[in-house]
Amino acid sequence: MIAYERHGVPPATDTGGRMTRRWLVTGCSSGLGRALAGAVAEAGDLVIATARKPAALRDLVARYPDRVTAMALDVCDAGQCEAAVTYAVDHFGGVDVLVNNAGSGLFGAVEEVSDEELRAQLDVLTVAPWRLSRLVLPLMRRQGSGHIVNVSSLVGRMGLPGLSAYVTGKHALEGMTQALAAEVAPFGIRVHAVEPGQFATHYSTAVTETADRIPEYLVSTAEVRAGLRAMLDDPSIGRPEVFAAHVLRLVAARSAPVRVPIGEDAYAYLEAVEAAARDELSAAHAFVHNPAPAPRESPASPAEEVVATLAALPET
Repeated sequence: MIAYERHGVPPATDTGGRMTRRWLVTGCSSGLGRALAGAVAEAGDLVIATARKPAALRDLVARYPDRVTAMALDVCDAGQCEAAVTYAVDHFGGVDVLVNNAGSGLFGAVEEVSDEELRAQLDVLTVAPWRLSRLVLPLMRRQGSGHIVNVSSLVGRMGLPGLSAYVTGKHALEGMTQALAAEVAPFGIRVHAVEPGQFATHYSTAVTETADRIPEYLVSTAEVRAGLRAMLDDPSIGRPEVFAAHVLRLVAARSAPVRVPIGEDAYAYLEAVEAAARDELSAAHAFVHNPAPAPRESPASPAEEVVATLAALPET
């Protein structure tokens, strides 16, 4: 375990009296994490920006040499996670904001996903954020404040065919976030899950596919796969800088919901999900309380509602 010799040191203040926060952000080599690390530094805060290959952050360090520290971190490596938190303690006196952003994606139906592929997906999406949260919580409890921001996804509230393992990991992350928020509220620690809509990052092209492919599942997964691969080149979807600005606002706010969708499209999708969930609950209530219900058409699933909403959105 880590020895927290300096974990009671409070955040510093700059000459204007503003608190200088100390951030630890995972998955900063590109996309949302890189945009957030840059925005944090631009705002005057200190950030340990981590990536499996920190050389990708060389230009960010050169731009903000006194605010950005690039550090190698594979979030699935427990020793490297401990080393990152130890560095924050030794050099900054602690951590005020942990952002669990590192992620990976696997495309495949449940029948196509092997045990090993599922474990690898959950290790990144659920186990790693849990581990890093556990490591920083003693620091935050001692100082009586702190933020943990878990970068989830819209699929943390719904299911999409073909993203079964990813959906499972994000649902687990959101459950952990909600439980943790209640557990640590008495200590002055705030916990949030941010749920990005569509953003122009390399995630859409970096998603790997299962080793085992079953052609029969194309009928239910092909549309989602095609939409996913097209995201990076779509000029109408969100920019990572917008995401970063919202996270800065979230951390600075006096209060905010535990789960925060980010992006205008996110609200259109989740409104469809909520409507489908209400219909599903109503149908379930009628089924359970009516022993001989009249035949009726089954309500659309939340995933079907979202796919329909995607098709109905106007082109920009």
